Amino acid sequence: MFLNFNSSKHQQHLEELPKIPQIAADIQILYSPKAFRNALLKAISGAQHRIYLVALYLEQDQGGQVILDALYKAKQINSHLEVAVLVDWHRAQRSRIGGNNGHTNADWYCNMAEFYSGVEVPVYGVPINTREALGVLHLKGFIVDNNVIYSGANLNNIYLHQHDKYRYDRYYIIRNPLLAESLLSYIRQQFFTALAVNRLDDPTRPKRLKIKHNTKLFRHSLREARYCYEGKAALNELAITPLVGLGKQSILNQTIHNLICAASTSIILCTPYFNMPARLVRHLVSQLRKGKQIEVIVGDKTANDFYLPTDQPFQIIGILPYLYEINLRNFVTRLQSYINNGQLIVRLWKNSENSYHIKGIWIDNEWLLLTGNNLNPRSWRLDLENALLIHDPQHELYSQREQELALIRTDTEVVLHFTELQSIADYPVKVRKLIRRLRPIFIDRLISQIL
Repeated sequence: MFLNFNSSKHQQHLEELPKIPQIAADIQILYSPKAFRNALLKAISGAQHRIYLVALYLEQDQGGQVILDALYKAKQINSHLEVAVLVDWHRAQRSRIGGNNGHTNADWYCNMAEFYSGVEVPVYGVPINTREALGVLHLKGFIVDNNVIYSGANLNNIYLHQHDKYRYDRYYIIRNPLLAESLLSYIRQQFFTALAVNRLDDPTRPKRLKIKHNTKLFRHSLREARYCYEGKAALNELAITPLVGLGKQSILNQTIHNLICAASTSIILCTPYFNMPARLVRHLVSQLRKGKQIEVIVGDKTANDFYLPTDQPFQIIGILPYLYEINLRNFVTRLQSYINNGQLIVRLWKNSENSYHIKGIWIDNEWLLLTGNNLNPRSWRLDLENALLIHDPQHELYSQREQELALIRTDTEVVLHFTELQSIADYPVKVRKLIRRLRPIFIDRLISQIL
């Protein structure tokens, strides 16, 4: 009886969330990064009123160049077009990890603004904290007229499959004026009014220390901010709830908690980095004990964007995929009995030298969480995250949903026993030595908390 009460309490939370009505025919799921790139470029070139791109970064490479050129050309053709790009303030002003090039993305934005002199395509830097390690802009969702193009992807060669390698993500195109307006309203109210948010395409932009106080005030305000909209959808119709949050107690984290606890039959969960908050792991274990079916799809360590092939010079950042694998091996070891009886399925995604960046939760063929949230402690506590929670009580998206999951599973292998995952003794010498040196002082835990 008590268990039923708890389940209904979590279900009630989901049911009481305000929901925006959605027409099934106005949701299109794309299944590859090339399709995503082509759809984004088509949307930009065809935009009539507005284009707002929000991402962790827009990088200076061929993929990023194609996108920024397309924005400038769209603005040249239609001077009344609203165009803005929003990226993380800190990420834009440093070189890539391991890179030695002092020329940053922000410098490139300035060069592009000079090259297209007279055409206004502002690029805003959004500082979520005073330092990148303490929080970044991790919002997702591109708004083009009344369409929301939602993906966990950022904008560079690998996310856009510009060359041979790609980073696999999820890609949705959702036509919904109210949804687009709610996301845009948040940007305007929270970002464009904040003194901490400044133009990156301006070479006179302020230094980090000058906006430190404003950044702290900005972060505080973001903890309370939510998407504002009128939710008119009934419980028996297809609907979307946009969620945004910063910090452990955010509405997004609360909803993820309730979503997993409300499952009556099945849970499917994707994350590229197996480093889930302890609370989330407890929920999964609890649901297994209640007889629920759970499938976890995670990237192999070689499909991690931090993975460094053994023939490349070793850097400390390259330890992360191994730490995530250690977490996964411990998880599988602990829950081996549920794998043995078929109740828990753990899949590893791997496809040549490509990488895996898929996140999301599917519950009971009824709820679908589309998010850029990595479901890790950093996402839980430090970064500004958002998500779209889709409620599909009539299973109108069933065909597209199943096709998406089938393609995600295509390049996976099921882990049948924890010994199929490497142990520390199997790792390259430099990795093995570093892990054993760090473990006594718990630095590995600190690293996994902030990356």
